[in-house]
Amino acid sequence: MTKQNPVIEIKKDIVSIITDELIEQARIASITKQDPIIRVKKKIGSIVTHELIEQAKLAASVQTAEYAPGERSALLDEIKVLLKQQNAVLVAHFYTSPDLQRLAEETGGYVADSLEMARFGTEHSATTLVVAGVQFMGETAKILNPEKRILMPDKGATCSLDIGCPVDLFSEFCDAHPDHTVVVYANTSAVVKARSDWVVTSGIALPIIEHLAAQKKKILWGPDKHLGAYIQKITGTEMLIWPGSCVVHEKFKASGIQKLKKQFPDACVLVHPESPEEVIELADVVGSTSALIKASITSDAKQFIVVTEPGIFYTMKKASPNKIFLEAPTGGIGGSCGSCMRCPWMAMNGLRNLAETLKTGNNEIVVEESIRCKAAIPLKRMMDFAKNRAISLKGKGNA
Repeated sequence: MTKQNPVIEIKKDIVSIITDELIEQARIASITKQDPIIRVKKKIGSIVTHELIEQAKLAASVQTAEYAPGERSALLDEIKVLLKQQNAVLVAHFYTSPDLQRLAEETGGYVADSLEMARFGTEHSATTLVVAGVQFMGETAKILNPEKRILMPDKGATCSLDIGCPVDLFSEFCDAHPDHTVVVYANTSAVVKARSDWVVTSGIALPIIEHLAAQKKKILWGPDKHLGAYIQKITGTEMLIWPGSCVVHEKFKASGIQKLKKQFPDACVLVHPESPEEVIELADVVGSTSALIKASITSDAKQFIVVTEPGIFYTMKKASPNKIFLEAPTGGIGGSCGSCMRCPWMAMNGLRNLAETLKTGNNEIVVEESIRCKAAIPLKRMMDFAKNRAISLKGKGNA
């Protein structure tokens, strides 16, 4: 029997260890290490998970569950009394339920974009501001109204843009580009705002980016990649863009909107710029929630395909009761609203937990004073920019 050559045996072992698969894994790991955006995308994917969204939907189901006989009217009466007793005012975002938006209006509160909600609080005499929205909105209200108590129906209601931009990872990204001016969208946490040079809304982002570009500033943008790409395209300004996205707007598909447009060829397409580029290209109007509402009022069109969270329909229909508003589908199945998208975190706001919050004082928003002071700087920088250039934030808006 011929004895095996030990060198041949070793070669066989090496080949079995150093496989094509192992080499490919090393190549991918090398690319990921070199490209921080790839690493950030992977991290965001591990944070904004399907399971997290399902948890929010489960929490929202408690608030959206059918009312028992007399429950809704009893809750409304109770909340109205509690608001008066506590010198509180309710501000509700356009994406919350019709019940909350209507209640805010009926009780002397306000329905608006996130920044306008906070600004309203600075002008109102109430000592408690109740924010029906998501956590970054409550934080923004606290940043601009430090002397007021800020409550939310559920402060666990968050936003994929916010949680998809954790401050440790974002700070690391910023630190890697120290020569860049950091511009963040309003849909970010207080700590991320504190790390930024500018905070912008979608309505004022274009003139601010143009202003910074004219000063030859290098710009780092976060957290919404679609809004960032839209601003970059319109202004022609190259930016480093954080790869975050909104779970609502990310789902809209051009093919579905095109099919719906065929069914309603005269419809005006209103698109929020957090949507993908191929969706924005189909728009007749691109703008923030306030801008889209304004367009729905001023346009001569009688039908509208609305590419944003359908909570906005309450205000649109109230302002234009004789117009038809269609929910944009999130798949390629045309007009079927089995595919229409709602924000699971906005849906966590309801009459039930609003009443409970007012009774218990739970869900108070607290922002550490050092963070609040730092975050107020880029917010006020934006507001001063708007004031000095006579740019209205109201009606142009933010998230």
